[in-house]
Amino acid sequence: MPILVADCVTKSFGEHRVLTAGTLRAEPGQVRVIFGRNGIGKSTLIKIAAGHIAPDSGVVHYRGTAQLRVRHASLARDGLFYLPDHELLSESFTLRRQLGFYEERFRRRSVSAAAEMTNVTHLLDRRPRSFSGGELRRAELALVLVRRPDCLLADEPYRGIAPVDHDALTALFRLLAADGCAVVVTGHEVPTLLAAADHVTWCTAGTTYELGPPEVAQRHEEFRREYLGRWC
Repeated sequence: MPILVADCVTKSFGEHRVLTAGTLRAEPGQVRVIFGRNGIGKSTLIKIAAGHIAPDSGVVHYRGTAQLRVRHASLARDGLFYLPDHELLSESFTLRRQLGFYEERFRRRSVSAAAEMTNVTHLLDRRPRSFSGGELRRAELALVLVRRPDCLLADEPYRGIAPVDHDALTALFRLLAADGCAVVVTGHEVPTLLAAADHVTWCTAGTTYELGPPEVAQRHEEFRREYLGRWC
């Protein structure tokens, strides 16, 4: 059973309708990938599911309970982690200090263990401004590992990092899923994300289509023609 469902949500910004019937599902033990062109509504859908913005209609269910007035703070307390498409870490503290806040609050995994798993031990006493793009993403995932959430929503996590770092992020997402976490990732890095995914969702024309496992999704004629293109 899914731990999180944003069911048939709609959202407009002014006169611009972004979502007409979008659905997001997060299943424990799975990495689910949402594909779609820029501006099509992927980030809006994931922000609604995370409680950062409210839908115009539709409902978010978390742990089987309808969240009629969904708030990110309450979802976060109950095991959801939202990794946004902008920088998460503060420039005011070292990485060690920021990971320590999570360790003290949740006590689910140690700073040293998370740093080793993400290969950021050498960065612990530095501030994020000195990190490369790949280092920054791995440091953010160290936060996730210290928190050890039940559900992770990651919006465009591969954006702005070198391809050499893609495999490291993918391995961490797979590790989280193997630990029982429900992982949902958006992005455009087709080969990388298809290799990481257990399930593919396509967001297009204001709605979503559940295409299934990657090998099935790649045989979907319209998805191949309108999105995969040269990756077919």
